[in-house]
Amino acid sequence: MSLDYVKFTPGFEKFMPKEYRDLVEHGPFGKKVGVPQMGTFKELLEEHPMCAGCAMTLFIRLAVIAFPNPEDTITVGTAGCGRLALSQAAIPFVYGNYGDTNGVASGLSRGLRLRFGDRPKDVVVMAGDGGLADIGFSQVLHSWLRKERFTTIMLDNEIYGNTGGQESGMTNRGVVLKMAPLGKKFDKTNMVEMAKVAGCAYVARVVPSKPSRVASTIKKAVLIAREVGPTYIQAYTSCNIEYGIATDKVLEDAKNVEDERYQFSEYITEEAKQYLAQQHEYKEYQVKPSVNKPLEVGA
Repeated sequence: MSLDYVKFTPGFEKFMPKEYRDLVEHGPFGKKVGVPQMGTFKELLEEHPMCAGCAMTLFIRLAVIAFPNPEDTITVGTAGCGRLALSQAAIPFVYGNYGDTNGVASGLSRGLRLRFGDRPKDVVVMAGDGGLADIGFSQVLHSWLRKERFTTIMLDNEIYGNTGGQESGMTNRGVVLKMAPLGKKFDKTNMVEMAKVAGCAYVARVVPSKPSRVASTIKKAVLIAREVGPTYIQAYTSCNIEYGIATDKVLEDAKNVEDERYQFSEYITEEAKQYLAQQHEYKEYQVKPSVNKPLEVGA
């Protein structure tokens, strides 16, 4: 968990696979790269076993690019499609038992702070709606209530896509699925509002069709979680297999869903704004000094 772990042991460079040499020499470790530079550096996630056209994979790819310090970041996941890609990324990944991700992340975050002091060591949970809104909801909520300082990202494909197409708490009311033939009987769980009520310092809802926005929200969430408190991002990552979306229509679907019911939203507390204002790249949060105009004396 530092730049040292990606460096070559002297004398062994020539024996390392080309892919690893490329990662060390051209990867994002210790550099400031982002979405605009994609294609000019070796990405942390390239090959994966996900379905063709999967929006979740695109989102995860953008997420790891957005991490402020990837060499000092641990991701936590669980059963579900997302871990198939997360476990292939060139950063540490911890697999938590189903429903335990935020408990595992709490221990990791606290332990890293004790071990490394003031050096930033970021913990990011990335799991599906089943792992976070259903089976893992208790641990998610209590990590927020305890003000644990790490980021939770929901990969919201609105279904149990990895186990055959059952409805989840994030499935929309009335939707008929092959494992829910009568349609869902109740509304989608409002995790965004619950995150606000539970005290998250930053909450955002995004779709993957706007890469720069995705990267911006994730970077802010990770930075705020370092010093202020828990942060939450909810990302629409459609399951094109279970919802029958053609591979070449996945991003078009994301744009349509954003327009219809998944509009971008961003919530940030005053304390989080003040923290971002201290970071030189977030000038929009800096308080501008007021200019008092001289009083005009009437004739």
